[in-house]
Amino acid sequence: MPYDWGSDFVSRHPIVANIAIIVIIAVLGLYAAYVAIALFTKHGQSGKLPGVEGKSYTEAISILHEHGFKVDIRDSLYREDIRPGYVVEQFPKARSIVKPGRKIFLYINAVHPKEVILDDNDRPNEPALKGESFRSVMAKLDELGFKNVKIVKVLGTTDRVVKVTANGKIVKKMQKIPVNSNLVVEVSDGRLEAIKDSLQDEELLRYYREDNSQESEINEMTEVNTNTTAPSNTPEVEENTPYFE
Repeated sequence: MPYDWGSDFVSRHPIVANIAIIVIIAVLGLYAAYVAIALFTKHGQSGKLPGVEGKSYTEAISILHEHGFKVDIRDSLYREDIRPGYVVEQFPKARSIVKPGRKIFLYINAVHPKEVILDDNDRPNEPALKGESFRSVMAKLDELGFKNVKIVKVLGTTDRVVKVTANGKIVKKMQKIPVNSNLVVEVSDGRLEAIKDSLQDEELLRYYREDNSQESEINEMTEVNTNTTAPSNTPEVEENTPYFE
């Protein structure tokens, strides 16, 4: 009967044998996990992502599905230079190196422009954004996506918004307007205080001039009275008058 050295080694070194068995099982487990991950993630398989920007929604989906990609519509934008229902933007970008089965996000141009509320204060009869600071209003309009904004300076005391018009009509609170509207923001320029100060200074200067003019007239009248002498009652005697007895 041949000698079983393996059993003899295990019986004589059980701890070492158990450690060796554990190591072998761990290595096999790691290898199995690596193979499973590679199959799941399609490790080593990648390709260039086709570009679908500017294509119709149905055409873009068809192209991406043919290349093994999934499609997700993230949001609807509105651009006047792109036809409604066409892809405005995609992520990842075209020609990116991606793996098959990757989800591609598409942004579609909306049929109608997005409508937003400039001022959500619950007073629908009042002009929107009236009295707010010019900087905060401009930041808000930029955040909402308005591109056609014109600034008109009007006479006022501070840099506050007087009114906002969209396509020639005053925008009210709680009113929705399209983001492609032509906005005109009227804002006071702070010149009124300067004009008031200037008018006040002019009034003081005029008062000072009139006061000095009256004082000058009084002084002139006083000098005239001082230089005029009263007539004498003594008759004047002419010299070289001949004397007759």
